[in-house]
Amino acid sequence: MAEEKKMMNGGDVLVKCLLQENVKYMFGIPGGQLLTMYDAIYRWGKEQGISTILFRHEQAAAHAADAWARLTNTPGVCFGTVGPGATHLIPGVGAAWGDSIPVIAIVPQVNSRFEDHQTLQGNLDQITLFKPITKYQKSIRKIEEIPDAVRKVFREATSGRPRPVFLEIFEDAFLEEIEENKLSILSSDRYRAIGKPAVNDELIKESLDLLLNAEKPIIISGGGVSRAGAWKELEEFAEYLQIPVITSIMGIGTISNKSKCLVGASLGGPAVSVTIEADVILALGVRFSHILGHGEEPFWKDSQKLIQVDIDPTNIGRAKPITLGIVADCNMFLKQILEDVKKTKKIEKREWLENVFDGRQKAIEANNKKASRDKIPIIPQRLIKDVLEYIDEDGILIIDAGDLTCYAMEQIDFHKPLGPLSVLNSVGMGHLGTSVPYGIGAKLAKPDKQVISLSGDGSFMINIQDLETAVRLNLKNLIYVIANNSAWGMIKSGQKLAMGKRYIDTDLPEFNYAACAEGFGCYGEVVTDPNEIKPALERAKNSNKPAVIDVKIKYDTPDGTKLLLSMGVL
Repeated sequence: MAEEKKMMNGGDVLVKCLLQENVKYMFGIPGGQLLTMYDAIYRWGKEQGISTILFRHEQAAAHAADAWARLTNTPGVCFGTVGPGATHLIPGVGAAWGDSIPVIAIVPQVNSRFEDHQTLQGNLDQITLFKPITKYQKSIRKIEEIPDAVRKVFREATSGRPRPVFLEIFEDAFLEEIEENKLSILSSDRYRAIGKPAVNDELIKESLDLLLNAEKPIIISGGGVSRAGAWKELEEFAEYLQIPVITSIMGIGTISNKSKCLVGASLGGPAVSVTIEADVILALGVRFSHILGHGEEPFWKDSQKLIQVDIDPTNIGRAKPITLGIVADCNMFLKQILEDVKKTKKIEKREWLENVFDGRQKAIEANNKKASRDKIPIIPQRLIKDVLEYIDEDGILIIDAGDLTCYAMEQIDFHKPLGPLSVLNSVGMGHLGTSVPYGIGAKLAKPDKQVISLSGDGSFMINIQDLETAVRLNLKNLIYVIANNSAWGMIKSGQKLAMGKRYIDTDLPEFNYAACAEGFGCYGEVVTDPNEIKPALERAKNSNKPAVIDVKIKYDTPDGTKLLLSMGVL
């Protein structure tokens, strides 16, 4: 009797390929062309470890995939149906693009026979639509193309500078069938390089010579250190040579605030005077964007010697003149330079670092004094302080964009130590509406960790619908804190400072977010007294539900917003 042939459709093939990439969750919303993919997951995929997470909007699904990728350092997968599903993914994929996060966006295309028939959801050039916000785009029509296409998008998303990629699969490929033994589905180590290349020894020597001969060296640690998992090497190197370290927002946690070498995040607080005085700068996986004053005066000087290390050669020398440019993975660079530096005498004390450390301590004291005020309405600084004091040391902190980011950066590393890959913020795009989906993605990535999200009232409303998703998934110790000043704060600050207080479309009506959250099935509470912030956080934690705390705060303008306005960013 002839052996029965085992047949697979395109949905089966796609799911098998994703399992080879160790994909656990796919974030999205169903569509007609995705039925075979869903059916494969129902029939056998869940048993093998892959599930879909249903969202209420594709934008939120893409943000959740982004959060998953940030926290696990592995690609996050999102999807939507053809046409409107694809267009809804764009904001979330764009935010991941802005921060170099590896997100795989999978979207079907209508059946080829209807390609030019003006059919439902058809006639949309999805490849061109996603080109500006993805590193690589691939479109396939045949079932046998699926394995190679999946390999290509994962290779592109994870190699060099990580970024989102786009995979379009025509319905033809989903509906076709093929014998299982006629396909070659490989594990990741069979088709892409896992290791990182070594750095030229001469470049390591030149870098070390510059740093050893510097009077006032500094290190800037960015997202490249986070993505490379190089935080232990960074801290050891900085402490061996007693060099002050500034982090970008994407680099928060790459050096502990227990280390005397930490100055702070970006240009907030004591970091400003340090950047001006430095004579040699080692920039590790960081872009000189608005977060770092574009590498320009008055924050920096062209006379400074800059060693810039980045996996992406197009970032080197892009905003600030370099002395030495090194295309490398930050982990490999730090391992090699650590090996060399240990052949030199360890620096036990550096006067430059002592002065920087004293400045940091004074900044912490001044901040804590101001942020401890019991005023009503609650000042934003008090809310930030209480949240940062309350959060678990191994917790995950989400900061939605806007004025709140500026307030948070003023004291982000003044309280409990925040670990690497523990702070989520849409830096490059400044994207609003990330709090709810980032929270869901974070909790799925790190189910045993506390997740606290800080959001403005305007931004929180953008993806509020996916509170239902958090409730449906029964996510506990997930707390959303809304800094509610009834305004689009950053834009109102722009109108206040640059437009003579001619306010338009920046004041928001009173709204009870806690009651709204309760309608979704969350725990909800309104806080107006600063002394109730921490007790409310504890009640939220103990509710065993996703929680929303609506904190009524005073409208004001943070120094960071004033700085951005002075740079012409806003």
